[in-house]
Amino acid sequence: MIVIKSKKVRTVLKISIPFAAIPLLVLLGAVAFPQKQHLLVSFGVAVLAVLLFLTGFERKIVGSRRMVIVAVMTALCIAGRFIPLFKPVTTLTILTAMYLGGEAGFLVGALAALLSNFYFGQGPWTPFQMLAWGMIGLLAGFLAKPLKKSRAFLLVFGVLSGAVFSFIMDIWTILWYNGSFQLERYLPVLVTAIPHTVMYAVSNFLFLWMFAKPFGEKLERVKVKYGV
Repeated sequence: MIVIKSKKVRTVLKISIPFAAIPLLVLLGAVAFPQKQHLLVSFGVAVLAVLLFLTGFERKIVGSRRMVIVAVMTALCIAGRFIPLFKPVTTLTILTAMYLGGEAGFLVGALAALLSNFYFGQGPWTPFQMLAWGMIGLLAGFLAKPLKKSRAFLLVFGVLSGAVFSFIMDIWTILWYNGSFQLERYLPVLVTAIPHTVMYAVSNFLFLWMFAKPFGEKLERVKVKYGV
């Protein structure tokens, strides 16, 4: 397990990777790279997500323990994608971020999309799924304290996360269709995608309402027990 000891380096990476490097790579993959290179783009996003995760800890043993929990949460996300219609991927990503940090949430969301798509189908949409779920996890990490304190805020955040995921995937739809982003085409796509957006939002609401407390208690117990 690699440990990044310099605090300044960690800070730079925490900002540049999720807000510059990964979005740029995803966009370039959609408009500049041949579509057959989409898997390389996805693996590039995964490598950057792992690097972002490494910025979240200073001690090797703690990082190793966090990685084990991240692997378990990623496996649960992958299994959750097999549930018809309502899928708990976003919920599990949010909960991971709340209790293990935004970097861990980003990694779980990104890896869940990449690994599960080896079954559901890889394509140029995969990097956008990785970015969407990853950014939702990262934001949940930033808002961890208020999300833990207020169940109402957590449920609202889940609903909004469903909308954000749909909006980001709709950007991919426009780039795939036109090769460039056009607002006049994006707005009709948003309207067309309303049923999917509602389904994502309702799914997140239901899963967070049912599982936020039991999953949160178990993750908190693991953190205390293993000093994560």
